[in-house]
Amino acid sequence: MIELADMQLFVQAVLSGSLSAAGRELGFSPAVGSKRMSRLEAALGTRLLQRSSRRLSLTEEGALYFERCQAILLDVANAEAELGQGHAAPRGMLRVSSPVALGRHYIGPALARFASQYPELQVQLSLSDQLIDLLASGFDCAIRIGANNDSRLVARTLAANRRVICAAPAYIARHGKPETPTDLLQHSCILMHSSSAMHADWHFHSLSSQEEQTIRVHGNWLTDNGEQAHDWAIAGLGLVRRSVWDVTTALASGQLIEVLADWPDVSAPIQVMYPSRRYLPLRTRLFIDLLVAEFSAAENKILRRNK
Repeated sequence: MIELADMQLFVQAVLSGSLSAAGRELGFSPAVGSKRMSRLEAALGTRLLQRSSRRLSLTEEGALYFERCQAILLDVANAEAELGQGHAAPRGMLRVSSPVALGRHYIGPALARFASQYPELQVQLSLSDQLIDLLASGFDCAIRIGANNDSRLVARTLAANRRVICAAPAYIARHGKPETPTDLLQHSCILMHSSSAMHADWHFHSLSSQEEQTIRVHGNWLTDNGEQAHDWAIAGLGLVRRSVWDVTTALASGQLIEVLADWPDVSAPIQVMYPSRRYLPLRTRLFIDLLVAEFSAAENKILRRNK
């Protein structure tokens, strides 16, 4: 008879992209996970996964079984919650990925409040401004700025967001304030990416004429860390383009001044990404609900302050 734990292993392997990651999540060693997967396939009389040294892929039969397993496991989880009369508490390791600034100022504090409610919960927060492969890395969810370009992931919007270009008053006093995007060609811009190119393409959309422009800006300062770019901007080293959520305090205090407000970038909403809508651990589902509530409460205040 097929065991529920084997179904869980199979589903988690698909979601995380590897048997070893699924085993870590469920408390199995790689050897035990492989043995259980082979036992499940033998019981069904068909291969569910094509396994290689780099990745897993579903067979046609595996794709059908994956959908059925998700439904079964969701029914079991709902039944357990009903029998527990709502007293089930999240437990285990909650793994979250976030950009550095958002993580330090919003996600980290939210995790601290969340974990304080649930003593059986463990938390891992990874802060990086580089995109990670959510499935391959085994994270439960990732907070990202901008559109979801990964069709394997579900995206839930946390808040509206816009990128702003700003500089320190000292920089503007020395070099002047750009009035149009093309003026940026005469300015030093602080660049944020992981390559060694000392230029970047910044996109603009005129609020008055609906004209769109793309300007290749240059600068002498390059980093892959948004917080470092923020500090350099405050030090007066150049213009920086950042999420309004990241610079709201500096704008309010006058440490930074927004420029080109009539030429915003395309919308870049803050979103939480996760692998599956139907089969989420309780800890992930509750944390996402917390993020939605907290960002909703903060959104109007931040965006209204910096319009």
